Amino acid sequence: MKGFGRIAALLATGLALLLILAAPAAVMAQQPEGQPGGEARRGGEANLVLPDLGTVDVGGYDGRMLLFIGLGISALGILFGLVILNQLKNLPVHRSMREISELIYETCKTYLVTQGKFLAILEIFIAVIIVLYFGVLERMEFFRVAIILLFSVVGILGSYSVAWFGIRVNTYANSRTAFASLEGKPYPVYAIPLKAGMSIGMLLISVELLIMLFILLFIPGDYAGACFIGFAIGESLGAAALRIAGGIFTKIADIGSDLMKIVFNIKEDDARNPGVIADCTGDNAGDSVGPSADGFETYGVTGVALITFIMLAVPEAATQIQLLVWIFVMRVMMIIASAFSYLLNEAIAKARYGNVSKMNFEAPLTSLVWLTSFVSVAATYVVSYLLILGLGDGTLWWKLSTIITCGTLAGAIIPELVKVFTSVESSHVREVVTSSREGGPSLNILSGLVAGNFSAYWIGLSIVLLMTIAYFVSALGTSMSTLMLAPAVFAFGLVAFGFLGMGPVTIAVDSYGPVTDNAQSVFELSVIEGIPGIQQELKKDFGINAQFEHAKAMLEENDGAGNTFKATAKPVLIGTAVVGATTMIFSIIVELTEKLTVNVDKLGLLHPPFLLGLVTGGALIYWFTGASMQAVTTGAYRAVEFIKANIKLEGVEKASVEDSKKVVEICTVYAQKGMFNIFLTVFFATLAFAFVEPFFFIGYLISIALFGLYQAVFMANAGGAWDNAKKIVETELKMKNTPLHAATVVGDTVGDPFKDTSSVALNPVIKFTTLFGLLAVSLAVRLTADVGATVSHMLAAAFFLVSVVFVYRSFYGMRIGAGD
Repeated sequence: MKGFGRIAALLATGLALLLILAAPAAVMAQQPEGQPGGEARRGGEANLVLPDLGTVDVGGYDGRMLLFIGLGISALGILFGLVILNQLKNLPVHRSMREISELIYETCKTYLVTQGKFLAILEIFIAVIIVLYFGVLERMEFFRVAIILLFSVVGILGSYSVAWFGIRVNTYANSRTAFASLEGKPYPVYAIPLKAGMSIGMLLISVELLIMLFILLFIPGDYAGACFIGFAIGESLGAAALRIAGGIFTKIADIGSDLMKIVFNIKEDDARNPGVIADCTGDNAGDSVGPSADGFETYGVTGVALITFIMLAVPEAATQIQLLVWIFVMRVMMIIASAFSYLLNEAIAKARYGNVSKMNFEAPLTSLVWLTSFVSVAATYVVSYLLILGLGDGTLWWKLSTIITCGTLAGAIIPELVKVFTSVESSHVREVVTSSREGGPSLNILSGLVAGNFSAYWIGLSIVLLMTIAYFVSALGTSMSTLMLAPAVFAFGLVAFGFLGMGPVTIAVDSYGPVTDNAQSVFELSVIEGIPGIQQELKKDFGINAQFEHAKAMLEENDGAGNTFKATAKPVLIGTAVVGATTMIFSIIVELTEKLTVNVDKLGLLHPPFLLGLVTGGALIYWFTGASMQAVTTGAYRAVEFIKANIKLEGVEKASVEDSKKVVEICTVYAQKGMFNIFLTVFFATLAFAFVEPFFFIGYLISIALFGLYQAVFMANAGGAWDNAKKIVETELKMKNTPLHAATVVGDTVGDPFKDTSSVALNPVIKFTTLFGLLAVSLAVRLTADVGATVSHMLAAAFFLVSVVFVYRSFYGMRIGAGD
């Protein structure tokens, strides 16, 4: 990483010098001849002035007081998460399992510390742009620029801290789940992973809301816009880095570990395989750290997009206040609804499954999602009636509630559609197994591709249908159009808001997967069955009669449920990114068209740059897919190479800690290399295309959102189908170490980077590009106006060439034969 640090510092310095050379000319150009000063023009989202929320009653209530209550609820949500963390820590666990989970946590800590240093390097690039645009071109006072920089760091730290909390919770829960399985009852095996997930979900959403409420309540209105934009860019950067690097890490480890099952005919998570610890670390780096940071960022960026829209598109200050307070009270309500639904669902699940010997692990998870959806929908109408009954013509309360409901229902409907293509009960998944019987890996892979493509069709149509309903509701009468510009765009933003209406539960069922996966691994790695006198020890110390074979069968079955629900959260998050990006892109359009009064004709196919931008966006999506998978491919090759050379199957019970740590090191190195090339390509490409032409850039942003949506859904669900096809062979058919099993393992290794690297990382890439694009296009417009299109196009060419260097490096510098 030292070499990368030097490269980063040099590139950041070069970028700064390049822009600084242009900045004096811009400053001189905007000053009248013979006059040494002049006020800088004020514009852009960071200069938004939020109104005093205490000047208008909202539904007869003081707006600031409602938000102060929200602060209290957020604090309780954080406490909820911390209490569960402590409860998980204190659950009974055998020392052999606890030692493995603590080893996993230590390797996760090492990975996260490395990632933290990496994030500090990436922040240099964002800081350069923030300082040059706001400090040099906008000539903001030092304190305001410092505020933007500070909150960009707060955003990064927010993503980073919730990710760290997530791995601590999960590494407590994995060993406790494995130990609970020994009693032979399935309910604790289900309840502990979900409890861990709710801890993460509640704390994550509560921390996000607490920070945003703090900005609203305690930061002066003329600084709040800068704080929100800085915060959103920071958390987006943090999520992108953690999601992409984590996705690369986890799939290098997963493939390296899985292929050993074929090469050496050893069992799943064999303790002698030095790749298994890395695989467990990767489950947390990719399936816990990544989603936690991603969920944190998704929730925040969607809120910032709506705040920005309200401030730009709603002219009346009183209406702005009512809508802002309403949105944040709705967010508070969603925390309460999720906690209530979880507690109620758990009471029902415990009564139903508490004493049974077999259960469908997916059933209570499904009921939790639907129960939370219905509770959230009901609460949405109640809160809206109480707060905005008098807004507009008196119909807005139910119209806005209905629009949000479209998103909330999407959060329940989309997971059901995902299960059609990824569940162990799915006919598509069973088709993958059937085709593998005679066709081997070839037909296995083809059937998985079919499932992914079909899923993109149905999920795409479902999103279109729900957005269409939202559009028609927004167009009913003139109640919305009289209060704001482009009410349909606001409706789409509220749909994205509704997607997150049960945010804690969405995060919880997603986090369920890495715990169930790790629990199975912890059980095997502990070699608890081989400990002399273990039955008597467990009876004496814990009062249980251990059922080892039944416990392993339950853990494997529960892992299938975890795979399914990990898959269900992915399209929800990517759908939020795309629908929410619509609102953010509109904010850019409002600025470029001076509130839709000029240049509106350039937002169409008759304006060639706009069309060219639409075509260009797809190119970036397909490059990103290839670059992220190349990093996995090369890293997995190195991991397999090392494991095959060092694995010891005779005379040992476990792989050495040193060998396991070496595999972790290989995964970390290639995750860092891949992330570095990917981030700098996205960074410089965004700058380049913003400098080409503003409406070219709008087309580009729209394109990456749409291409990204379908690419992500296709890849995520194809990967999910391959994953659970293997699970059917292992658990239902019990055909491990057969040609059929080998075929499904190959399919799963293809699906690994599909579902857990490329697809999931498209979400933060889309949002980071859109958010950073707010600064990039403003910077481009200012420089073009001040120093001319020629200089702007020269900068675009320079930035594009730098991005191409990293595109080149993302393959030619990452090839298997390229060396370290």
